[in-house]
Amino acid sequence: MTAMLAQDDYGVLAEPATLTIQRLLPGPIDRIWSYLTDSDLRRQWLAAGAMEEKVGAPVEFVWRNSELMDDPGARPEGASEENRMTCEVTEIDAPNRLGISWGSTGGVTFTLEEKGDEVLLTVTHHRVEDRSTLLGVSAGWHAHLDVLAAKLRGGTPPPFWDQWTRLRGEYAERFAA
Repeated sequence: MTAMLAQDDYGVLAEPATLTIQRLLPGPIDRIWSYLTDSDLRRQWLAAGAMEEKVGAPVEFVWRNSELMDDPGARPEGASEENRMTCEVTEIDAPNRLGISWGSTGGVTFTLEEKGDEVLLTVTHHRVEDRSTLLGVSAGWHAHLDVLAAKLRGGTPPPFWDQWTRLRGEYAERFAA
């Protein structure tokens, strides 16, 4: 992956506190669905945590971003080695749509749409009211999706923490108050 990112890789604010970010990924759709719902696959790009595929099922996400790759870059000061969050499946229509509660925000929706041999993954993070949280969430989804895309294409993702730090600054400029 090059240092330059496509304009389309950046998330956009669908409304003032709702981030939408997309990636076109190599299919088939069931493969991408597995990377959303299977703990062992999801931990390779986002966070571990068993998930029962039914509305109301609890999900405990466990982030260990420094374990996403051999060289994750420099962890920013104040960033924990591990983060945990208990969520709940709020919507499920396999393999097209998955909704999950998400801490103090309005939740996250993953939508999958087949585009020939590829799959368009749309992540919508609802009601992220706090600006600092919005910047961290935007950089986080962007960096995590870069990891997913690189791994699915057999490539090497950029160092996670270096990418996250750079992207947080770029989102601060893009989402200037």
